[in-house]
Amino acid sequence: MPLVLGVDSSTQSTKVELRDADDGRLVATGRAPHPATTPPRSEQDPESWWRALGAAVASLPRVEVAGVAVAAQQMGLVALDEAFCPCRPAKLWNDTESSPESRRLVEAIGPAAWAAACGSVPVASFTVTKLAWLRAHEPAAYARLAHACVPHDWLTFRLTGRLVTDRGDASGTGWWSPAEERYRDDLLALVDATRDWSAALPEVLGPLEAAGALTRRAAEEIGLRSPGGGTVVSAGTGDNMGAALGVGLSPRDVVISLGTSGTVYALSDRPTADATGAVGGFADATGHFLPLACTLNATKVTDAFARVLGLDRPAFEASALSAPPGAGGVVLVPYLDGERTPNRPGATGTLAGLRSDMAPAQIARAAFEGVVCGLLEALEALGAAGVDTSGRLLLVGGGAKSRAFQRIVADLAQRQVSVPREDELVATGACVQAAAVLHGRTCAEIAKVWNLGHTDRVDPDSRVDAPAVRAAYAHARG
Repeated sequence: MPLVLGVDSSTQSTKVELRDADDGRLVATGRAPHPATTPPRSEQDPESWWRALGAAVASLPRVEVAGVAVAAQQMGLVALDEAFCPCRPAKLWNDTESSPESRRLVEAIGPAAWAAACGSVPVASFTVTKLAWLRAHEPAAYARLAHACVPHDWLTFRLTGRLVTDRGDASGTGWWSPAEERYRDDLLALVDATRDWSAALPEVLGPLEAAGALTRRAAEEIGLRSPGGGTVVSAGTGDNMGAALGVGLSPRDVVISLGTSGTVYALSDRPTADATGAVGGFADATGHFLPLACTLNATKVTDAFARVLGLDRPAFEASALSAPPGAGGVVLVPYLDGERTPNRPGATGTLAGLRSDMAPAQIARAAFEGVVCGLLEALEALGAAGVDTSGRLLLVGGGAKSRAFQRIVADLAQRQVSVPREDELVATGACVQAAAVLHGRTCAEIAKVWNLGHTDRVDPDSRVDAPAVRAAYAHARG
């Protein structure tokens, strides 16, 4: 019974799953927190991810692990010197300090040229803008930079001693083309035309290529035991790509992911190039494509309003569900820490429609509706970019188990919502990838053998006037 370890290194924590590589049986789970961040500056020491991985593994049984894969938060910049040590803390995806650099980069060649070159129009979330920020604001650290990578690349490097990436995570940097399957040196030249970038970037591995073997030092540092033949480490991928593997995503299916941020993505057989910038033309971890739209504000919004109202989570959700759809006219624009879709990095949140007879339940309801309406606009953006989203509507992430989110998404989308029964889809997807590489089978074959993809379903209430509710939020957002 070979075992595989799937790692989900997110903004907030490291979560790990230990599974049977043959049948997918869940053996054990572990978790450890990351340092908290608050945009516009959102940074973490990469070593904190490594320590969290060790702490999460320490809670697992001491068994031999045949395969490992890492799925991690996308788009952050890990700047490394010649010795592969971080030059400074990593700038995370939700750090918006590079907004001026993103504008300058887009203006240099225009949004249509960016979309054609790498599938996306870079906003402050993209790694390329953070690289430009580093050069402009911290020239000493930039002068030390010898390698540029994203969080999952760095963790895979710590496991194997080899700096590699995969097509899924590479597609979120703003300097790799999903359509052409190659780095675009011309885009990096917009950051610095004097540097030879060829040796600075990780090798992009294919879906079933191994990054290497777990080193003895790494195994000792994080407490993993290897079988006699060694532990194989997969290429890894980004967190959204990992969740797509964990849910067994099929063509036409669309995912709404409710975490710190919100993402909406679908599996596609062809690349996209949305010049409006609303949809990122990402690749997935299997050789297909994963067009994605992202909002910066999701469960952090409902967490914040639960705190403001002095309610624990169950009481806050019950309060929200006790208010009518539309929250009696109370509307929240949930841009608490700026926003990415639409691209308003300096925005703040706004409550409108307040009256002297308002009740706390209306504010609770508006918090959920504000988040959901933004995500449904992102879903519409996928359709406008030519993506077929007529399959299942899947709700994943930490907020997916929320009855309030399930009900409000179903009602305002007027579609049946499917909620996967697996708890940690990113870690599960990493396990799928590890098993696929270990056994030499595709991820789809592993997901089928493991019987992944079972969901619970929530039907919409047809009595809800969803267009009117969504129009009120659209009007408030301007």
